[in-house]
Amino acid sequence: MYDVIIIGAGVSGSSSARELSRYKARVCVLEKAEDVCCGTSKANSAIVHAGYDAANGSLMAKLNVQGNEMMEELSRELDFSFNRCGSLVVCIDKDSLPDLKALYERGVKNGVKDMQLILDRDEIFKLEPNLSDEVVGVLYAPTAGIVCPFGMNIAMAENANANGVEFKFDTEVTGLRPIEGGWEIETNNGTYQTRCVVNAAGVYSDKFHNMVSEKKIHITPRRGDYCLLDKKAGKHVKHTIFALPSKYGKGVLVSPTVHGNLLVGPTAIDIEDKEATATTRAGLDELIEKAGLNVKNLPMRQVITSFAGLRAHEDGHEFIIGEVPGAPGFVDCAAIESPGLTSAPAIGKMVAGIVRDLLDLEENPDFNGTRKGILDPDTLSTEEYNELIKKNPAYGNIICRCEMVTEGEILDAIHRPLGAKSLDSVKRRTRAGMGRCQSGFCSPRVMEILARELNMGMLDITKSGGSSKLAVGTNKDRI
Repeated sequence: MYDVIIIGAGVSGSSSARELSRYKARVCVLEKAEDVCCGTSKANSAIVHAGYDAANGSLMAKLNVQGNEMMEELSRELDFSFNRCGSLVVCIDKDSLPDLKALYERGVKNGVKDMQLILDRDEIFKLEPNLSDEVVGVLYAPTAGIVCPFGMNIAMAENANANGVEFKFDTEVTGLRPIEGGWEIETNNGTYQTRCVVNAAGVYSDKFHNMVSEKKIHITPRRGDYCLLDKKAGKHVKHTIFALPSKYGKGVLVSPTVHGNLLVGPTAIDIEDKEATATTRAGLDELIEKAGLNVKNLPMRQVITSFAGLRAHEDGHEFIIGEVPGAPGFVDCAAIESPGLTSAPAIGKMVAGIVRDLLDLEENPDFNGTRKGILDPDTLSTEEYNELIKKNPAYGNIICRCEMVTEGEILDAIHRPLGAKSLDSVKRRTRAGMGRCQSGFCSPRVMEILARELNMGMLDITKSGGSSKLAVGTNKDRI
């Protein structure tokens, strides 16, 4: 019997797993997909919010500010990309200035530090020259930032695994029932028993909550469409630019990414299908229409891809974290929508604290909270890089020309803890396939490396696990 089973290997589940690995406990994460970071956590705005949006006194507000404050140290400990670039909320309508001031006051009450209301246009355009000519004021929050959501999620999962947490992929939970001293969990890969369950199942967290609780919750998948622009457009803005909701609508954000691209989005479209992550013509049309309201001259012809993600929007618009009444040992980590990515470090700490107290766990004296990410040769001097290639020639073999990803990096991604098994899992770890050509050049070469290293046939390599095979046969007889 496990001490704790976590359902879901997204950013909340992985953060909870890492924090629980600080204690002497047998912990397992069950994930229905083939890798970590395959749901909500893989497709979002990648923003570390300052904390002025959430209602005063809410759990969202509290954990947002705490998570923001934890992010810089965590990025150093776990070696993932984070940049505290700051954010601007843009007001383009004088009648809406009181709303901008109200947002500032809410942020102050939430504990957000160093915010400024700026109404002087010269000062505003010094901060951000490409804002709309209609701007009349901004809320500047220097504590906001941007992060690599894949890097952050994978880093926490790898560190949890290195500290003894088990991960079981392609394992979908199908049922739950209480047993003496804990819970029995049914999956497509057998039955598991545990003293405690953590429900971190994203858009499906209402499904598992409602299996065990008389008080039902309802989560609506809220689809957000995005456009990602080429690195040529990456310096169009220096800060994350948010729209202030006004008579012109909610608007969309425009933000640099930690890898040098420009991100525009999202829409907010409520749907029923919890797997519907395809973009739509209507969604992208709406995105493009709203994109230029707050930032002028957006180079939308530089779009290299579009994508959509789902947010787990609960009817009460509040995180649901805690032991479920009437279900001893079942702990919700549910309804984690924005600012869930920002809040994740604090969410994990809160969940682990609840479970620790429930199970009376002792600290793990062997816990190691540091992790080294995949080596990026761009961080090396010419002399250091040449020496690396001498020691390991794979680092001199460029596989992805757009992002200049080497074979050495891909080999590291495959063979490290919780290693990559598909094209998408390589992409999330190394960025091979994320550049301008969107894997048009490198995908066959990555497939060859995966097949060789995992001792698989090319016909068995998938894009993202399951039935997503890329090759269905050969077009020439092999000699």
